[in-house]
Amino acid sequence: MGSKTRPAEGAMTLAEMKEFAGFEASTQRYIRRSLDIGLDRDDALARWSRDVVEAASIRAQAKIYARLPDIRGIVPDDSGLDAVEPFLAPLVTISAFDLGQGRIKTFSAYRFLYERLIGASVRPWLPGAFCAAAALPHLHPELRRKLLQSISEAAATASGWSSRKPSFFPYWVEKVDTAALPH
Repeated sequence: MGSKTRPAEGAMTLAEMKEFAGFEASTQRYIRRSLDIGLDRDDALARWSRDVVEAASIRAQAKIYARLPDIRGIVPDDSGLDAVEPFLAPLVTISAFDLGQGRIKTFSAYRFLYERLIGASVRPWLPGAFCAAAALPHLHPELRRKLLQSISEAAATASGWSSRKPSFFPYWVEKVDTAALPH
């Protein structure tokens, strides 16, 4: 570690870690799996599939996440309506897939994942994409209700967003056999 971290950066990283730790275990697992797929970090199929159903889900996710590089390249700089359609349509589609998996259950978990999948510049667009995806008819009405209620008024009506890049990207962590450790 040749570079020094400023105290504010360390505090923000710790805040991101605490936020992630506050998510349900299934949400944490899905976020790590999604980052492996979306950032092409590891062999997600080998690491995350526990059965044929999950393997099929990972393959479907990889297919839909193939749009991410294009989305990253067209995040609008401003609110010009001419740039919204080619960006927001695929973002809502990917978001709808993720919300349909039932593991991302709140706006904060969604925001956490998508800031990392796409980058800090996507922040202003996340409330709209989330609400659009959460309101689609492929989701059970009860899930739609819970998702839409999870976005705070402050998040939905923010007047500005941080441009700071996320610094904590959760990874798979192997379990340690504590019985094998020396006492």
